[in-house]
Amino acid sequence: MNPIVRVKLSIMMFLEFFVWGAWAVTMGTYLGEIGFEGVQIGNAYTATGWAAIVSPFFIGMIADRYFAAERVMAFLHLIGAVLMYYVSTIQDPGLFFWALVAYALCYMPTLALVNAIAMNVMEDSGKEFPMIRVFGTIGWIAAGLTITLILDKAMPGVEKTAIPLKMAALASAVLGVYSFLLPHTPPKSTGKSVTISDVLGLEALGLMRDRSFAIFILSSLLVCIPLAFYYNFTNMYLNAIGMEGAAGKMSMGQMSEIFFMVVFPLFFARLGVKWMLAAGMLAWAVRYVFFAYGNTDASIWMLYGGILLHGVCYDFFFMTGQIYVDREAPKAIQASAQGFIALVTYGVGMVIGSLISGKIVDMYATADGHAWTNIWLVPAGMAFAVLVGFVLMFREPERKPAA
Repeated sequence: MNPIVRVKLSIMMFLEFFVWGAWAVTMGTYLGEIGFEGVQIGNAYTATGWAAIVSPFFIGMIADRYFAAERVMAFLHLIGAVLMYYVSTIQDPGLFFWALVAYALCYMPTLALVNAIAMNVMEDSGKEFPMIRVFGTIGWIAAGLTITLILDKAMPGVEKTAIPLKMAALASAVLGVYSFLLPHTPPKSTGKSVTISDVLGLEALGLMRDRSFAIFILSSLLVCIPLAFYYNFTNMYLNAIGMEGAAGKMSMGQMSEIFFMVVFPLFFARLGVKWMLAAGMLAWAVRYVFFAYGNTDASIWMLYGGILLHGVCYDFFFMTGQIYVDREAPKAIQASAQGFIALVTYGVGMVIGSLISGKIVDMYATADGHAWTNIWLVPAGMAFAVLVGFVLMFREPERKPAA
């Protein structure tokens, strides 16, 4: 790949995830500060899940057929910048939710577009794409560190304000303008008929006839319910118990993610699909136990441990799942199968999880805050229950011989 193109793509990926990391981490803390209840915070976090369900229609039915990907990127991020700035000015829960959904409908399709733009110019995506994608993780880390090391120094307590949302709006505007400089990526499906089944990956439903694949899909859906507790309420929790620079320290989770990406092949070769997936589920349960009993004094190591487990939680489960789907699906429907698992996890699973997490947080609200130990033990129990069911019922797939 041309070195200049590599740099352009790396900057694109950095900005793409900087935008998301800028608002998603601290939004729950900010909403709690302005009086939102747990259910209202959980509802707000469903915005990206609803958008993840809808965005395949936009990509498959419109963007892939009529417009160059980099132009669509530019349009969506520029509109998204205006919407996110508007979101940062709203304090009414109902209006906030709908405005954030409108923003998410602009942002979520760009996750597929950045991949399409990058892979369009690659000769060997298997080797080249990870080195570009890692800059997305670096971008998320940079967003957290910017909030903690720069903004919070100038404006103490910035995590409880709308400033991070405004930072996301600015970054989105920058990426919108920058997108016009990206490599030209023409529409892939011009003149082709595209069905709703193609868009949603419904062809992959036939794989559910296999018992282990069905168990994997159900487990993936269920484990995303406790997963939502982390994304929605960890920053709020860490701020509530007095951890300084919580957003920056939470970025250690993405640093861990990079490390476990590197060592992933070593673990995968030794553990196989079943036990890699199980290790990821177990890590979610252990993480929440750490949060339940950790504090900012003698047990602060538990808080850091819970954050650092993110690499195992995310990489071992989601990356292994993607590999498993790729192996089990016939070549003709591999893309459809990957789209189906994304719909199940990032869409349906995260929506259900966000709705439930908000109700649990409200259930354990107290006169002076929240009973966080009780709150975190709920997703810990959920993750452990999914783990037990998965281990008992899932069968390790046999390695298929190379063609």
